[in-house]
Amino acid sequence: MATSDAVKDPADKGKLKLIILIAVAVLLAMGVSVGATWYFMKSASQDSAPVDPASGVKLPAIYEAMSPAFVVNFNANGRQRYMQVSMSLQARDQNDLNALKVHMPVIRNNLVMLFSGQSFDDLATPVGQEMLRQKATASVQEVAQKELGKVVIDQVLFTNFVLQ
Repeated sequence: MATSDAVKDPADKGKLKLIILIAVAVLLAMGVSVGATWYFMKSASQDSAPVDPASGVKLPAIYEAMSPAFVVNFNANGRQRYMQVSMSLQARDQNDLNALKVHMPVIRNNLVMLFSGQSFDDLATPVGQEMLRQKATASVQEVAQKELGKVVIDQVLFTNFVLQ
């Protein structure tokens, strides 16, 4: 009996090592993907800021709070969970921002749909929250591009983020 146990142990250890190796590779790939997405989104938002034609200087940021805060409920592991997010839009041109406000019902609808489609467990991590912020920015920019012909918004900022 001792001989058969000794024969099974190396095979089990080999399978365990293979599973661990695959799990580490998947986590590493996810990390690289998230990091690359964050890097490119961050550099794209900084490079796209409008410049004052007279001075060549980047225009100052303007912030517009989105009220009321967004509240989304989740069913996570059989428990009712909630997320509350307060947001502000960062722009550079007040006239463009005013023009975008006309489309706020579409923007809010798209954001509610985006938020409610998220996994509660993903949102419990800083990386998940940053990815959601970037998706929210892209969602607002998409509406602005469609309706106004330009992205208008540099980024969406989460000014309050509560998970319960």
